[in-house]
Amino acid sequence: MNIKKRIEITKRGYRILGKYCPGLIRAKVLAAAAGALAPFATIWFSAMIINEIAGEKRTGILTLYVCLTIGLAFVLHLVKNSLAKVASNKESEMWNYFPKIFADKQMSMDFEDLENKEIQKKRQQAQENLFMFGNGLAQLVWDTTGLVEAFVGIAASVSLSFMLFASKTGNRIVDSYAWILALLLIMGIAGIINSKFKSREEKVFEKWMDGTVWYNRAFMFYGHELYSNLARAKDVRIYRQERAADREMQKLEEHNLHDNTYLNKMSGYQGKSVFVLGLANALCYMFVSVKASMGAFEVGSIVQYVGALTKLVQSFTDMFMVVSENRIYTEHLDKLYEYLDIESGKKESLSEKIGNISADIYSGKLTIEFRNVSFKYPNAEEYTLKNINTTFTIGKKQAFVGANGAGKTTFVKLLCRLYEPTEGEILLNNVDIRKYPYEEYLKLFSFVFQDFKLFAFSLGQNIAASIDYDSEKAVECMKKVSFYDRFENMPEGLETCLYKELSEKGVEISGGEAQKIALARALYKDAPIIVLDEPTSALDPKAEEAVYADFDSIVKDKTAIYISHRLSSCKFCDEITVFDAGKIVQKGIHAELISQKEGKYFELWNAQAKYYQSVGDEV
Repeated sequence: MNIKKRIEITKRGYRILGKYCPGLIRAKVLAAAAGALAPFATIWFSAMIINEIAGEKRTGILTLYVCLTIGLAFVLHLVKNSLAKVASNKESEMWNYFPKIFADKQMSMDFEDLENKEIQKKRQQAQENLFMFGNGLAQLVWDTTGLVEAFVGIAASVSLSFMLFASKTGNRIVDSYAWILALLLIMGIAGIINSKFKSREEKVFEKWMDGTVWYNRAFMFYGHELYSNLARAKDVRIYRQERAADREMQKLEEHNLHDNTYLNKMSGYQGKSVFVLGLANALCYMFVSVKASMGAFEVGSIVQYVGALTKLVQSFTDMFMVVSENRIYTEHLDKLYEYLDIESGKKESLSEKIGNISADIYSGKLTIEFRNVSFKYPNAEEYTLKNINTTFTIGKKQAFVGANGAGKTTFVKLLCRLYEPTEGEILLNNVDIRKYPYEEYLKLFSFVFQDFKLFAFSLGQNIAASIDYDSEKAVECMKKVSFYDRFENMPEGLETCLYKELSEKGVEISGGEAQKIALARALYKDAPIIVLDEPTSALDPKAEEAVYADFDSIVKDKTAIYISHRLSSCKFCDEITVFDAGKIVQKGIHAELISQKEGKYFELWNAQAKYYQSVGDEV
């Protein structure tokens, strides 16, 4: 990777940090600058004090120098520590900000991209580099301190050592300005050699890291997740899974022994770097000693020049180290950018747009039609849906039924535009839905998916899916889904936090209770179309019966699309659509379909109903 690209990648990294971690880099730069200046103030005043003691011994001047040394050191350290505290707080927070980078990217992507295995692999690689090893953005933050200290150190060292070369001994060879080039050459060589050692150390680290990714995953699962996750606790105990975990932990111990080889190599390169740095410092000491012995400057100046040259060598070495590390972390940043730069169409697939969805659609005057719709998933050979033709209008309650894999869930994904049809089109009031703005189109729907999620926020925020909410409306929605009795027993009402991740006072809820909250959330949105995917799967029979009995009042005049394996729920619907092998094979009401003895609906109904019949009863 050439220098120009590395600079562009680094600059973009700083822009990302500025957006997601505001103030972090500024605090790191100022703290590093203050910290880098402090030693030079001490070096210069120490030299002045020694020169005064060796010379005129003026008490007033000595007192002034001592006060300035202590005072300036105090001020610089105070500024440094204050800024360092701010920087430290922001740096600790950056690990909370970093997930937002991935969250924002995923929210900008089409749903089908989220399920793409190659994209998942890129995301996982970028996340592991960042969160497990600090490569990329985190390393850029850490190296910012080294970069600032190197530049400040070089500038301050050159200023303090300028008179070293201007002072004359009378010896033409010793007074030659060629020594400036010689010392710079020594520092440059030392920096390059240390950079090479650092590069070799990083290559060993990369090899070690390849195995450590597996190690960390395995350790987190077998050493933590398997035992601490309550959802696994029963299986672990009943099936004695800790024995398998013990075997895997033994493998991890063997892996640790193998790791020592890598660690020893890395330590060896670090030791060689320290030796080269010490050798460069020794040469600088010798030059200062020679000039001092020949009377070029006072004894106190030895402290100044030795300290300045030592810092200069260290600063040059640090600069080369930073440049070397920049090459490494820019490669990781480039992989992060590969993921962040994945194009996100966000369902804007048609160039012809018709603007916002009109008010009459929001008011309920709508018809949705699937016209010759076929669909197959990316890289799949077989169609999941084939030649689907169906229409539903406002106010109707429709059930979509079929065996697992029949295509019901895929149908819903197409309806809410998580995927686009492979063939055919979906029309809203005779207009292709792709012509409507995606966010506007989604406002038409409330969903209760089978794998819905609630969050560790307050009950009211979960129902409203918002920080602010209408309390009366939330309570009314809970009443409709038979959750009000449970709500009355909650200690803080709508402000009761669900689960305990964010609050010790949080309440744990059962699967059935969670499903009722999800139903209440769908009702709270008050969209004209409500899609219910197995909405009562976690409810007990009595609670399920209560939801069905109140089904009409729950959805009122909304269009309801009901997906279920429990065909008893279909009796409440105005129309039933039966899927089989990706096709619609039957349509009608329950009484009509149950009378068709050769039909798929009767087959499914009979398969379920026989378990509820007494011996000898007919279905």
